[in-house]
Amino acid sequence: MPGPASLCVFCGSRAGVDPAYARAATDVGAKLARRGIRVVTGGARVGLMGAVADGALGAGGNVTGVLPRGLVDREIPHEGLDDLRVVATMHERKMLMAELADGFLVLPGGIGTFDELFESFTWAHLGLHDKPLGLLDVAGYFGPLVALLDHAVREGFLSATTRARLRVDDDLDALLEAF
Repeated sequence: MPGPASLCVFCGSRAGVDPAYARAATDVGAKLARRGIRVVTGGARVGLMGAVADGALGAGGNVTGVLPRGLVDREIPHEGLDDLRVVATMHERKMLMAELADGFLVLPGGIGTFDELFESFTWAHLGLHDKPLGLLDVAGYFGPLVALLDHAVREGFLSATTRARLRVDDDLDALLEAF
């Protein structure tokens, strides 16, 4: 079965305190490009978003960014992208990113990344898409979140079937193979 032609990468607009996050983001972009996978990202040149795009572009890949008009000044658009789309709202951003991608890959990030992750996860649960969704667990970042999700299963608030839709690995190649 062939892998995805495009992946939406959700990640932070900040780099975080551990340099491993930015290194991993750059590496993810480069590896996706070498596999011929188009990257769909948030469109900013800052933080992990910028690192993913720079990694992909540096490896000859194709990157599409989607940035809401209200964040154009705040997040500093990445001028080197193959395709930068400016939309009116965050909701439009998430919808367009989902439309443009064959799956979702999540790297460390903050509240915006969690929002994107959980909306995509919820859409899968509701049957609005059947695209793969995975967390790349860089430096153990997602350990507490995974523990919470597993706790939700044990407590009867999340089905094991839905939980299994979210793949988690600390190795990008293994995660992509699971897709």
